[in-house]
Amino acid sequence: MFLFSFHIMAENNQNRRYPQNLQGVLQLAMDAGSAAEGPAPVEPMSEERKTWLREALAEVAKGQMDEVEQMKQCLAVLRKEEMSERDREGEEEMDEEDEDERESAFEALSELCENLDNARDLMILGGLELCLSKYLCHGQSGLRWRAAELIASCAQNMPQVQVHLLSIGALPKLLQLTDSDPHPTVRVKALYAVSCLVREQEAGLQAFLTHDGFSVLMRGMQSENEKLRTKSAFLLLNLLTSHPEQKGTVVSMGMVQQLVSVLRTPHSPFHEHVLGALCCLVEDCPQGLKDCRNPTLGLEEFLRQRSRELQGKEESQEELDFCERLRVACFRGQQSEDNGMDR
Repeated sequence: MFLFSFHIMAENNQNRRYPQNLQGVLQLAMDAGSAAEGPAPVEPMSEERKTWLREALAEVAKGQMDEVEQMKQCLAVLRKEEMSERDREGEEEMDEEDEDERESAFEALSELCENLDNARDLMILGGLELCLSKYLCHGQSGLRWRAAELIASCAQNMPQVQVHLLSIGALPKLLQLTDSDPHPTVRVKALYAVSCLVREQEAGLQAFLTHDGFSVLMRGMQSENEKLRTKSAFLLLNLLTSHPEQKGTVVSMGMVQQLVSVLRTPHSPFHEHVLGALCCLVEDCPQGLKDCRNPTLGLEEFLRQRSRELQGKEESQEELDFCERLRVACFRGQQSEDNGMDR
């Protein structure tokens, strides 16, 4: 019943000709203004125009209320009590239907919360607390990863929601899922949510540091999950680029040695981000530069070999650029120093 009603509501939303939120009304007004030729009229707004504007705003408000009602329906599904273990005996089919209904509710909420107004409303309705208290630790992996995905959808580009999630302790739980959940999709979605809480969010970064987030990223890059490796390396590169003051912290953890070790695993496209992170760690960071120059790492010869392998491969141009940039930063100056000492 829930699936059918949601489908009808979604279909009705698609058929509306009016904007779905206030941003849409403003965009419509801008579009209408840009389409007009000549200077704007100076006469008062006509009654017809006033009536159209009132109706348009009323329709927007109605559409927003419709979406709030949809979210309430979804939350009602997610708040339902689940069957006990005893009730489940002989009721496998009913149990599957219940799980499917909950998954559909999460998918509907994730889509609705791409609208920032809806993301804020879900926070007000208590949906984020429900995700954290009941579903990030749920026994079904399909519900765990959908809860993490919904948190990410709400937090992305929404500082108010980010601060709220941090205040209720979402980040430590998401880091734990990223680090050790047995299901690969849960780990990837949890890291996506972590990224939405810490990028461009100072309070999120401080919580990330408190809970040893860089170590979680390092272990993510060493996992067998290709998506997790890629997203971990990308987030590390992003954080080092945005927060160069964290280079010392990262280097003191032995990150240079760990990253070089990752580069020696079978080649993968995510190595581009690893090389980018190493480039960050040698720029304006004497200890990072010293670590890269450590002869026991054999980094100079490795970079020469990798550059030869990447030559002529258009799809690997950025990785090649990082290779050359790192080699020049670490070893070209060192060769000059060594020559000077020989003289």
